[in-house]
Formats: sequence, structure tokens, C-alpha cells
Amino acid sequence: MSPIPAGNESSVGGYRRGRHPDRSLRRMRIDKRPIVAERVRRVPGEGWSWIDRRFLRHHASDLSGQAITLYFFLAAVSDKHGVSFYSDATTAALLGLDLHTVQRAREELVAQDLVAYRHPLTQVLSLPQRRVSRNRGEPTPLGDILRRLAEGTPVAVMRPGG
Repeated sequence: MSPIPAGNESSVGGYRRGRHPDRSLRRMRIDKRPIVAERVRRVPGEGWSWIDRRFLRHHASDLSGQAITLYFFLAAVSDKHGVSFYSDATTAALLGLDLHTVQRAREELVAQDLVAYRHPLTQVLSLPQRRVSRNRGEPTPLGDILRRLAEGTPVAVMRPGG
């Protein structure tokens, strides 16, 4: 994004607002700096994980809250190849779910081509190509998705342009 010309900017709640030269177009730019600079996350030397944001944007709406929780867990505990070997019983205990719920959630992830399973291993796969959305309307904010997960209510994510 190009910088806002000097003299055409104001600060509003951490955002910088400026005017496009023709004054009819406005541009907002967030000044993204760490809030606590000495606590910036770094990839550790041993063990690491990430959640690809495309998972939330393109796949989460097709999954139950338990499947999303399991996906996050598997991504967190897997090795650099996405492979983990936590037993269903251990996974259930750590997530506070019953064994049957963990198995159903894994079946959902397998059916959506997000993980592969061959006892005792589970592999988080690279994300499949984006599918056409079945949802219509506005995108669901991430905060709403996480709140619904915490409440145990079904998650229906709306995707832009879908």
C-alpha cells in the first residue's frame, strides 16, 4: 500500500486515515506494530506448528466445533510433516471430549480431506483447493467462530464472494 501524503492524514483509534488525491476515495491503513515487542512469537528450535488462515476462511464452515478443535490440536502437536501419534484416549482427555466425539471429529476431517489417518498416526495435510461456498451473505468474524466453538454451538462461516 502506498503511503498517505503528508498533511492529508489523521489518527483515529490506532488507524491512520487519509484522503486519496481526488478526495472521493478514502484509504485506511493500520499501523501494525507489536504491542509487546519483547514477547513477539518466534519459531522454536524444537517443535512448531501453525494454522493456515485459509483453514478458517475456506474449510471451517463445513466442520463441527469438535472437528475444528481437533484440527487445531493436531496442528499444534504434529511434527514438521504434520504427523502426530497421540492416542484417541489421550486426545480426548486433553481436549475434554469423549472418545466417540474425537473419533467422529477425525472422520469429519478425513472426509473433508484435511487429515489422513492410519492407526496410530494422524497427518494434517496441506489444504485442498478451495471449494465453492454453500454459504451466502457476509463473512463470519473470527471472534464469532471462536465464541461458538467455546459454547459448543454449530459453526457456520460465511465466506467473502461465496
